[in-house]
Amino acid sequence: MSAATTPDNPWPVREVNAKVKSWIEKLGHIWVEGQLTQVNVKPTWKLSYLTLRDPEAEASVQITCPTSLIQAFPTQLKDGDRVVVYGKPAFYAGRGSFSLWVTDIRAVGVGELLARIERLRAQLASEGLFDVSRKKPLPFLPNKIGLITGRGSAAERDVLAVAEGRWPEVRFEVINTAVQGASAVTEIIAALEQLDANPEVDVIIIARGGGSVEDLLPFSEEALQRAVAAASTPVVSAIGHEPDNPVLDNVADLRAATPTDAAKRVVPDVAAERALISELRSRSRAALRGWVEREQRGLAQLRSRPVLANPYSPIQQRSEELQRALKYMRREIQMLLSAAKAESMALRAQISTLGPAATLARGYAVVQVVPRDGSAPAVVTTVEQSPPGSQLRIRVGDGSITAAAMGNQKLN
Repeated sequence: MSAATTPDNPWPVREVNAKVKSWIEKLGHIWVEGQLTQVNVKPTWKLSYLTLRDPEAEASVQITCPTSLIQAFPTQLKDGDRVVVYGKPAFYAGRGSFSLWVTDIRAVGVGELLARIERLRAQLASEGLFDVSRKKPLPFLPNKIGLITGRGSAAERDVLAVAEGRWPEVRFEVINTAVQGASAVTEIIAALEQLDANPEVDVIIIARGGGSVEDLLPFSEEALQRAVAAASTPVVSAIGHEPDNPVLDNVADLRAATPTDAAKRVVPDVAAERALISELRSRSRAALRGWVEREQRGLAQLRSRPVLANPYSPIQQRSEELQRALKYMRREIQMLLSAAKAESMALRAQISTLGPAATLARGYAVVQVVPRDGSAPAVVTTVEQSPPGSQLRIRVGDGSITAAAMGNQKLN
């Protein structure tokens, strides 16, 4: 165990490097996967120097290997190739540098790459990054569209041309990045974060015009998927390819088959929208005109009814009915009065015929005795009622006669 260092007892540089070298060499031989960059090979060199980088992070390591190993490789190694190397970590104490001393280099096969992509796809799906509920809707008419694509690429030309043809006033903010190779993922993520932070950008299109499985690997890197999932702006994946699809298609808010399709999905067609507006206006006018015509017909039908054609007609009819009823009532009353009058006259005639006045008129008289006590006169029906000297009142047809009884004689 080495003694602890102090300001008074520091380690010299050579000792530090020696200790680091011993620690590193304890790792032994290891397999490392990465992406080649800065491939520096010359046939005249005994050793070649390359850089192996992590495509998902800012991390790299220097590789030293025999040039003969590079020359024996089945294909010419170039920047962006995915490889697996076998080597021993080495630390050069003299200059304090770290590298891998490589004795074997193998290409990562397409099948292995696809299997790795599917494993990542399954992992992200289990985390819910593909859920429909996470998908953000695209704006109907974006204020500004962010476009991430290769510089001078056909994808950029297609998106801009189709979008401007559909809506001439459309605005773009284009950021050109590498779309394959060692720096593609980091550049795309940086562009995505820049556009996502711009409040004027309403939607972001990541576009590339297709390619081989190896060319499309950046669009299946985990770091890019998580950056897209974390973006607050809707992201459209427009990687023109068939039949394989990178993981970006699943994480993005919308997958477009091609860059041209992305422009059509993001930017509305001004001609189609104007035609739709014109059609809707025509349909609205026709509907309103039809409604007015129906209402006019209904109003005409109502106005044609007698009660509305002549509002006084019901009153006139009721007045006429009332007059007829009054006339009928008067006639009935008159008939009743006439009948009653005739009956009354007949009764009076009978009464007159049967009454005392008629008898008196024929020469008969009614004799009444007037009592001395002043009580009411009584009709004399027997001789006993009028003894001699009784005061009598004799009623005849046209008046009465006062007389006194001189005597009486009773008939046998």
